[in-house]
Amino acid sequence: MTTRCQKIAVALGVAALALTGCSSNSKSSDKIDVGVLVITMFDPENEVWLQREQLPTTVEVPGAFKPVRCNADKLCVAETGQGKSNAATTMMAILGSDKFDFRNTYFLTAGIAGTPPEQGTLGGAAWARWVVDFDLGNHLDPAAAPDVPFGYRPVEDYNTAAYQLDESLVEKAVEWTKDAKLADSPDAAAERAQYPGQEGRTPAVMKCDTMTGDDFYSGKLLSDTAGYIMSQRTKGAGVYCTTQMEDNATATALKAHGYLDRYLSLRTMSNFDQPYPGQSVVQHLDQTSGGFKIALQNQYTLGKLVAEQLIKNPPAH
Repeated sequence: MTTRCQKIAVALGVAALALTGCSSNSKSSDKIDVGVLVITMFDPENEVWLQREQLPTTVEVPGAFKPVRCNADKLCVAETGQGKSNAATTMMAILGSDKFDFRNTYFLTAGIAGTPPEQGTLGGAAWARWVVDFDLGNHLDPAAAPDVPFGYRPVEDYNTAAYQLDESLVEKAVEWTKDAKLADSPDAAAERAQYPGQEGRTPAVMKCDTMTGDDFYSGKLLSDTAGYIMSQRTKGAGVYCTTQMEDNATATALKAHGYLDRYLSLRTMSNFDQPYPGQSVVQHLDQTSGGFKIALQNQYTLGKLVAEQLIKNPPAH
């Protein structure tokens, strides 16, 4: 109870509290005021935050994949589970919970992703302007439909196929992080060197666009297909540079609750979306990429910078 309610309770008795508008189990006073909700997808992404941040408050949310962890500085970290179904279910459960106050919250996906070698590099980071769904539409056998580019037809919009994120918010995130020092490693450098045009590249912050698909693909044709779908869904405005499995689902849940204009998607590049020359797609998928560890570090480094800015100096909306 608030101090005012406590005084009334002493004077009138607890039974009279309802008549004064006070309650001993007031929901508004019990809600956690969230400044930034960091959204991770699987254990390694989540553990980086749990290991480096003090998040003593554990909130169990029915229907969510894992409990939400929070601290007194208005930072909360959630893990949705992998894939669109897990992400949508968890985000709707959290956003609909009466345990949080999200009225002034910013939402930040901080996770790893694949990248086409002609765009990003291992350990690099991309702030998405567009979040596009790879799966929705007609996927045809290209050999059986030679007149259909990449065997893909959009068919319809579906209302969830493409989201354009708030441009000014994305620009702020880029500005806050563009000069950050990103982790690199000899393993990542050696892996890059096996791809044409990648030798000597180092991680950097980019502004480009992310592709969501439940299908973890590998190969030049599928990478080019993703680029084509990005172009089709954004009418040529989007540039495919990361591939992941959840962000359209997260964006859909946020839009349903009216929060999409406060959403940022950060994806750091843990692997290439295709094998290097001479490597098979199966070998590519089965290897542990040299970019995995540094991508995990870099999503935390950049995510932390932006979370601090958003909590201390939230943009006017």
